[in-house]
Amino acid sequence: MQVLRFAVEEINNSSILLPGVKLGYEIFDYCSDSRNVRAALDFLSANGSVPVKGSALYETKVISVTGPFGSTQTITIAPLFMSDLIPMVTHGATSVQLSNKQRFPSFFRTVPSDNYQVKALVNLLQLFGWNWVAFIGGDNDYSRDALQVFTDEIRSADICLAYQETISKDSSKFEDMFFKMAQLNVSVVVLFANQEFAIPFIRKAIEKKLRKVWIASETWSLNQDLIKEEGIENIGNVFGIAIRGDKKLHGFEEFVHRSMRRGDSGNASDAPGADTQETCNQACSACLTIDPQKILDEDPTYRFSIYAAVYAVAHALHRVLDCGREECNGSAPVYPYMVTEALKQVNFELYNQSVKFDANGDPIAHYDIVYWDLQSKSTLTIGSYNSDQKPEFNINQSGINWKGYTTAPEFRCSPECKDGYKRVQTGYHTCCFECVICTNGTYINYTDDRYSCKPCGVEEWSKNGSTSCTKRSLEYLHHTELLSIGILFSASFTLFSSLAVTVLFALKYDTPVVKSAGGKMCFLMLGSLCLSSVSVFFYVGRPSQTHCILRNPAFSLFYTGCMSCLAVRSFQIVCIFKMAAKLPWAYDFWAKHNGQWVVVAAVVGVQLLLCALWLAVEAPMPVNFTLDRQIVLDCSLGNQYFFYTVLVFLGLLSVACFVFAYMGTDLPKNYNEGKCITFSLLIFYFSWAMYLTVRLIQEDKHLSAVNAISVLCTLLGILLGYFFPKCYIIIFKPDHNTAAYFQTSIQSYTIHTSGM
Repeated sequence: MQVLRFAVEEINNSSILLPGVKLGYEIFDYCSDSRNVRAALDFLSANGSVPVKGSALYETKVISVTGPFGSTQTITIAPLFMSDLIPMVTHGATSVQLSNKQRFPSFFRTVPSDNYQVKALVNLLQLFGWNWVAFIGGDNDYSRDALQVFTDEIRSADICLAYQETISKDSSKFEDMFFKMAQLNVSVVVLFANQEFAIPFIRKAIEKKLRKVWIASETWSLNQDLIKEEGIENIGNVFGIAIRGDKKLHGFEEFVHRSMRRGDSGNASDAPGADTQETCNQACSACLTIDPQKILDEDPTYRFSIYAAVYAVAHALHRVLDCGREECNGSAPVYPYMVTEALKQVNFELYNQSVKFDANGDPIAHYDIVYWDLQSKSTLTIGSYNSDQKPEFNINQSGINWKGYTTAPEFRCSPECKDGYKRVQTGYHTCCFECVICTNGTYINYTDDRYSCKPCGVEEWSKNGSTSCTKRSLEYLHHTELLSIGILFSASFTLFSSLAVTVLFALKYDTPVVKSAGGKMCFLMLGSLCLSSVSVFFYVGRPSQTHCILRNPAFSLFYTGCMSCLAVRSFQIVCIFKMAAKLPWAYDFWAKHNGQWVVVAAVVGVQLLLCALWLAVEAPMPVNFTLDRQIVLDCSLGNQYFFYTVLVFLGLLSVACFVFAYMGTDLPKNYNEGKCITFSLLIFYFSWAMYLTVRLIQEDKHLSAVNAISVLCTLLGILLGYFFPKCYIIIFKPDHNTAAYFQTSIQSYTIHTSGM
């Protein structure tokens, strides 16, 4: 009341704000909802009566109402003023309901909405990691609305409401509430209630020495009497949200002392005709004896809010009266709706704090976060919260004395899971859970979802308990790897050795060794070996479509040419020595019609057809498959039926070659190739058996290396087993490379067979 009177007197003495205009006021004590309806109607009256039908041009007794303090009281009487758009500027009603402009179009307040107070409170809980809390409120709109906002806010803040109760002034139920909180293991209590409810509750907690973390709403967070209660130090820690209204109003102390000396503080209403009995504005003769210091020692929380409310109305009226520097337009009519519209546009500063209203009639929220130092019986400001365009929340924890703890304790339903563990809810509340590790190939992103492990992407991997996935490495046979270098070197050796043998055979073409090895057919065999060697180079490097076609399909075709020549050559020798005499007509037909070339062409033609069908139906192509930490780039087999058909065809050809070689084991030494061919074929069987076995049991980049090694072994088997022995004779035993030496071998074979 004294702050309101001080603000009015200050404005009336101002030469800048409302020059030449004096403000008047009537002060009513809000006793009860029912008895003060008449007081509200008195404000609405004109000439002692209230018209039944409202009008925008209706001149009421007052142009603005400041107060009442409480949310419930404001919500009760506000509709009476809203119908005529009489502005209400309250300094203490914080209910969220009052932000509804459809219900309260001419309502304004200089104290923030509880919506922001709850946001600050939730920020405090999040900062310390407290997610298992109780909410205790009074039986009024102030607490009920705050509870609704609180439950909405905590849904997205990972905070659970473990217990909620509405208290009354009857303290007999408090012990039962304490017992329930103990059963639920609740250590953090939000006490969002007016002083009339909060003070008895805290006093009971002091009596029971109930150690909790108490979070006070702005109505009692700065209560100086409660903090000095005996035993308050035994209830744990007390934090609070306080409206930043402790600004020292210059001249206010002098005004109070002057008023008390003058003895005018008891005149609650100067309005003529005011019925003190009806409106509950009792004359206060005892007020004359009040110590001015007692007034100054009262809770200062709302002083600035009252001061700002009066100034807001004054600034609005200044705008309506079109005031200049020296005077206002005193003849201009002033209706309440005009003041309401002007209030929407006010924007000024008081004590370096902006005073303006948003679309809901609410000011910018400025809160202090306070901590009760229970040893020194005083409150400390440890942080702040502002609701400007970018909300700010700051806390300095250095001044907090955590009783029984070295740092801020974590009061949670369940301890937080370690990194890489997901939550598995164990009850109704999401804060109560078990921790389960995320398995290989999954990860958990706590910012998105704490309750499920997400699978990694196709190109990613993770180990048990991962919070992120790692990019899989691309694996294939790089040219710089030792294994790749070994394969390339072996392929080069095979290629150049085949070329060297070709040159040697060309130079010694007319010698018996070359003739017995197959003559012209040797060059087809060596050419096939060279081309097959080239195919090995395509096993190294990043696979492409070309690489894949020039691997197994190309090798199969070229190697068929080599194997068919070897089989035909073995068959020819057997025919010459064993069948020519018995079937001379067949041998003549074979010799005259170049039977060996016909057979080679037919065999290669069949394999060429199979390879063409293989490529046409489903050609080998680049593929990738994932391992634990790798993406292996390789070539597919294409159509597996054709792949195995081609391989089986090569196998049958090798069996035929083996049979013919075995049939010639008793031929002359220079024509007996059984051991050499058997050696080559055994290497062929072993190499491909090894590759197919590895393919069944393992898939990684080394599978391509095994395939390349199988091809190399097959080629080197023929080169080392068949051609190198002949090169050895040509180079190191030229005496065995003569017609006479071969003729001697044939004669010995003839004598031996005839003797049998």
